[in-house]
Amino acid sequence: MTDRPLLLPLFFVSLPVGAQPSAPPSTAPTTRPAADADWPMFRGNPRLTGVAGRTLPDKLELRWRFAAPEAIESTAAIAQDRVYVGCDDGLLYCLRLSDGALRWKYQASDAVRSSPTVIGDGIYFGDDEGVFHALDRTAGKLRWTFRTEGQIISSANHAAGGLLFGSYDGFLYCLNPADGALIWKYETQDRVHATPAVVDDKVLIAGCDGHLRIIRVSDGQQAGEVPLGSYAGASPAVCGSRAFVGTFDNTVVCADFASRRVVWTYQHPERQFPFLSSAAVAGSLVLIGGRDKMLHALEADSGRVRWTFVTKGRIDSSPVVVGDVVFVGSADGTLYALEVTTGVEKWRFETGAQIFASPAVGLGCLVIGADDGVVYCFGSQSAAPP
Repeated sequence: MTDRPLLLPLFFVSLPVGAQPSAPPSTAPTTRPAADADWPMFRGNPRLTGVAGRTLPDKLELRWRFAAPEAIESTAAIAQDRVYVGCDDGLLYCLRLSDGALRWKYQASDAVRSSPTVIGDGIYFGDDEGVFHALDRTAGKLRWTFRTEGQIISSANHAAGGLLFGSYDGFLYCLNPADGALIWKYETQDRVHATPAVVDDKVLIAGCDGHLRIIRVSDGQQAGEVPLGSYAGASPAVCGSRAFVGTFDNTVVCADFASRRVVWTYQHPERQFPFLSSAAVAGSLVLIGGRDKMLHALEADSGRVRWTFVTKGRIDSSPVVVGDVVFVGSADGTLYALEVTTGVEKWRFETGAQIFASPAVGLGCLVIGADDGVVYCFGSQSAAPP
């Protein structure tokens, strides 16, 4: 494990958050997903755009913190005054959004680094033992499990009544959410770390085999592929017919999955490090963190750099856009808020522990976990979440 930095003082300033741009359309599953005001899954929606459906208070303050015994790399899900988050201690925690009180906890087979997905009254996630779990989200009772042959970091997506996720055994799985029965599985050529994106009747998965694969939801057969030039652990963010994904060859790739071609590739001219952060796509900008310790804002049509913001640690955390502000965590122990258009810093919060999880935004709150096991909730102290 990496050494943790010394505890730093807390620092708050006022944060203006503007109006929210329209979110891209998503494919509705047979089972109804959580409301738009929630954050039901990794990156917030099936296209994995990392754009919140609601705004945050003008003045962002610490509402509560919850201490788990081990590191939290899982990104939280938020649904109906509940926060669901996995921990390296092998537990999935359910906390009350209004005050952080523990409602229940569920023991998985191993560390839970997969981010939970809420669909209807169920919650779904994988663990490091390769077991995929389905729970009743009200009481945390087990419904079923499904075992793969490798670690599950990938989070679940949903389409046409199926649950979709990847495993380190090299397969993309589609399961029936009612009973966990296997609908189909697709074999890639290497581990699947990323979360699959869903667009209409297609599943897009970026894998360690160096390809963006386009899989049909109906039968699990490949409809096409785009070579990425290197293996990828990041999840694709989709806008229109384009998918944006970072690679371990120090590049960000824009792939048009309709024409099966690479539109552009970005690489910083001096600081060349891998990208494990998943991109956020907001309007004309693609925002992505790098192990070069920078958040990069790229023009979506060309890949040209609009701005970069330098932190003191690598950024594996995936950025989230709320109105005209982008939030991202860094391994330097700080959660940052920057203007989307300029990269100017608006606010920061110093946790004193590395941040690898990504922000979750729902019901007027932002929730994020840190490497020391602390979960933080930010919002307004003067009013409970709606």
